[in-house]
Amino acid sequence: MSNRTVSEVKAKLSEYIRAAEHGEPVVITRHGQAVAAIVGPEELETLQRLRAAGPEGGLASVAGGWEDSDDLVRILETSSRTGSRTSPALD
Repeated sequence: MSNRTVSEVKAKLSEYIRAAEHGEPVVITRHGQAVAAIVGPEELETLQRLRAAGPEGGLASVAGGWEDSDDLVRILETSSRTGSRTSPALD
């Protein structure tokens, strides 16, 4: 991952798009603060799946996001939950 200023990205946009296509995200900064990123479509799909799952979704909600995970997806889709989990108090 590389950090680039807005002016750098404006001057070399096609170069940074190519980098994102090849799996190299580009973080765009303004005044030293990250404000946006250029990522490939696979990474965007993963982010969208994580957001849709929400914090309660857990790992099972993102199954299918990696290569050869079809068996796990099938198992998770046919399995039923047997109840909710309780978390111990963290005193």
